[in-house]
Amino acid sequence: MPSEEPSPQLEPDADSVAVLAANQAFYDAFEARDIDAMSDLWAHDDRVTCVHPGWTELRGWASIASSWAALFGGGQQLQFIVTDPHVVVAGDVAWVTCDENLLAGDGSATVASLNLFARDGASWRMLAHHGAPVMTGPSDVDD
Repeated sequence: MPSEEPSPQLEPDADSVAVLAANQAFYDAFEARDIDAMSDLWAHDDRVTCVHPGWTELRGWASIASSWAALFGGGQQLQFIVTDPHVVVAGDVAWVTCDENLLAGDGSATVASLNLFARDGASWRMLAHHGAPVMTGPSDVDD
């Protein structure tokens, strides 16, 4: 009878690690309200797009940069707890899906997020961010 050996643990490849680091840098910049760090993460051209929860789509770096300036200039401080990140790398493009668990002074919320990156030399630049609020329905509420 053949022996059953445990499957070897596969280490994440360097690209996956780099993309996950870029994804975390996005949330770190957001939480710190650091417009320079946020700017460093994004591609600065017309192909970029961003959908903040509850907003219409923003296209182009100028519109997206303005949205970050408005968000960072507001009074609400957010803390992000990112859970269930899943990265896919396909050549020079990668995406991360994750849940953004937001903690704010006025409560908490969960946002399902999709972040798209493209390789830019040795770095990964964000091309798109899409955040959709996760709604709780009647079946999710205890009686």
